[in-house]
Amino acid sequence: MKTKNLIKSFFPVVFVLTVMGQVNAQTTLGPWVPIFKGIDHAVGTNVPGSGASFNRLQVVHAVRVDLTDPDIRLFTTPRYKNYITNGAETAAMKVGYFLTNYSLQVAINANDYHSPTSSNLIDDNAKNGTAAGVTGLLISDGTVVSTQESSHYSSSLLFTSNKVPSFVYTNYPQQSIAGISNAVTGTYPVLRDGVNISSNYLSSSDSIHDVQPRTALGISADKRYLFLLTIDGRQSGYSIGAYDWETAGWLQMVGASDGINMDGGGSTTMDMSDAAGHSVALNRSSLVWAYGYERTVGAHLGIYAKAVEGVVYNVNPSVDETNATINWATLNPATSQVLYGEDTNYAYSTAVNSAMTTNHSVALTGLSPNTGYYFKAISMIGTNKYVSPDFYFVTSNYVSQVAIFDITNEWTYTTDNQNGLPWTETGYDDSLWLGPAPATFWCDYRGANQDVPSLSTEMPSDLGNWGFPFVTYYFRTHFAFTNSVVGASLLLDAYVDDGAVFYLNGVEIYRLRMAAAPTSINNSTVATGYPCEGDPTCGPDSVLLTGNAISSLVQGDNVLAVEVHNLDPQSPDVVFGLALNATVKLSDTTPPVLSIVPQGKTSIISWTGSGFTLMQADAITGTWSTVSDTNVTSPFTVTNSATARFYRLQK
Repeated sequence: MKTKNLIKSFFPVVFVLTVMGQVNAQTTLGPWVPIFKGIDHAVGTNVPGSGASFNRLQVVHAVRVDLTDPDIRLFTTPRYKNYITNGAETAAMKVGYFLTNYSLQVAINANDYHSPTSSNLIDDNAKNGTAAGVTGLLISDGTVVSTQESSHYSSSLLFTSNKVPSFVYTNYPQQSIAGISNAVTGTYPVLRDGVNISSNYLSSSDSIHDVQPRTALGISADKRYLFLLTIDGRQSGYSIGAYDWETAGWLQMVGASDGINMDGGGSTTMDMSDAAGHSVALNRSSLVWAYGYERTVGAHLGIYAKAVEGVVYNVNPSVDETNATINWATLNPATSQVLYGEDTNYAYSTAVNSAMTTNHSVALTGLSPNTGYYFKAISMIGTNKYVSPDFYFVTSNYVSQVAIFDITNEWTYTTDNQNGLPWTETGYDDSLWLGPAPATFWCDYRGANQDVPSLSTEMPSDLGNWGFPFVTYYFRTHFAFTNSVVGASLLLDAYVDDGAVFYLNGVEIYRLRMAAAPTSINNSTVATGYPCEGDPTCGPDSVLLTGNAISSLVQGDNVLAVEVHNLDPQSPDVVFGLALNATVKLSDTTPPVLSIVPQGKTSIISWTGSGFTLMQADAITGTWSTVSDTNVTSPFTVTNSATARFYRLQK
C-alpha cells in the first residue's frame, strides 16, 4: 500500500509550491483560499537566506477552520469494533482512507500510537483497519477512546459539543473531561498565549526536538479558528523540516495564539476531499517520498464541512471537435478566466475578462480533435481568487465508445524474466505461461486486500525474496477490433499497483508510473510511483490513447501485452486489472448545441461547432436575419429586448 496523489482528482485549489534552488531568500505565506465553507487553505514557503525567517528550506500547508460556522463538525478516530483499553483502541488507517471512509472534507494525523509500530516498514504500511493502541487522551463524539496514561505526550486539545476549544498543556493526571465531545493529544506545547515557548526543549537530547517533518494544531486568541499545520521534511531540494521554535513561528504566522506539536515525522499527513469524495494530499509525506506509501496511523482529526458558497459552481463545458465553451456561475459578480491543457499542468490560459458578472462563458479555440483536456474555471472578486474543481472533456461529439473487454478479462501471465524475448509480439508463443485466468490479478505478502475491486487470480510470490512479490509480472491477451481504425482511440481503465508498460501488437503505447522513454525497462526495473493511497481502490487510472500512440491498432485480432512492476523488491503487494474501451468516429453531422445565459440587461449566447452564422427573429416563424454584419463567434453577448427574441444557428 502506497499513496499517491490520485491523477483524476476533482477538487479546487490544491496549491503545491516546489522551491527550486536558492531564489530570493524569503519567508512567504500565501493567501487563504476557501476550499470548503468555513475552511481555508494557505501554503507557506521558506527559502533560507538573509531575507528569510528560518534557516532551512520549508514548505508549509495550513488549514484554517472557522469553529463558529454552524456547518463545521469535528470528528476524531472512534473506538475499534473489538475495543480493548490500552490495547485495541482504534482501527488504524491512512489519513486519506480515514477521510474517505467517514466522508470527511479535511483530515490530519493526530495522537502518537503503538501497534502498529513505526519501526517496521510493513507495520507502517499496515492494512486499514488494523487494531492500534493510542497514546494520550482521545475522545470521539463524547466517547473516550484512549485515556491519558502518563505525562509523556500529554498536551491535549479539547472541544465541547458546540466546538469551543481549550488546551490542557500537561494533561496528567488527566483533568476533567465533563462536557467534552472531542479531544486529541499531542506531544508538548510550542506556543502559549502568543509566546513561543519552544526554548523549554533546547537542552533535550530527544530526537523529536531535532529538525523533523511536523504536524501541529493551533487556536486563535479569540478561539474562533482552529489551525491545522504541516511542515514537510526529509526531502532534499523541497522541504527539510523544522525545529520546535520554527513550528511555533509558523503557527504564529498563520494566526494562532496557542499551539501544540502533534505526532509528526513520517506520520505528518493532511488530506482534503475532492468533488468525487476521493482524498487529495495537501502536503507531501516524507514516507511517501521515501517509500511510496502513506503511513497507517492510529489517530486522526477530521472536519465535516459544506461546499464553499459564493464561488464557482455549475461548471458546464460545451465541446465540439476543435472548440469548447466553458460556462459557469458565481453567487457574486466576478471576473472570468479558464486554465486548460492536456494535463493538470495547464499549459494554456485564456485572457482575464475583467467584466464583473455572475454568469460566465469563455471560449477555447484551436483545440486538437479527439483529444482530452483538463480545465478549471477561475473567478476573481477583488483580491480573492476562486478556482473550480479540475474538470475534463474530450473534443469531438462525433465519436462513440465501444466496450472491448471489462476488468474480468482473461490473460496469460508469467513471472519468468522476459528480457530480450519478443514477448509483446503478436506471434509469440505464450502456451507455457500460466493461465489464461481472469483479472484482477494480485500478490500480497499480507494476504488478499478486499478493498481492491474484483480480486480474482492470486499470482506466485518470490520465495527467494522472503515471499514478497516479484518485481515484474508479464501479461498477454487477444482482442478483436471490428470498427474502422481511422480516428479511433483506446481508453485504458487500469487498476495497477504500482507501475506498468503497455504494448499493442509489439509496439509500446504507454507507461504508467514508470521511468519515461527513452529509459529502457527490464525485469528488475521498479516503478516510480503508486496509485491512490497505495492500493488501486479509489478508481482506475484512466488513459486515453489516440493517433500515433495506437497506430499499431488493426481491424481484426490484436494483442495487448502489459508488464507490471512493483515499487520496491520488498513492497508487499502487486495488483493488475484492466478494462479496455474504444472510441470510434461516427459522422461529422452531429448538430451544434446552442445555449443562452441571461445576465442582467444582456445575455451570453454560446454554441458548439464552428462555421455557423447566428440568426435572430422576433417570432419563431418570423423573418430571420444575421445578428451582426461582422463575423460572430461563440460566445457572443447581445442586448436584451423588451419583447421576445429567438435565435438559431445556420451553416
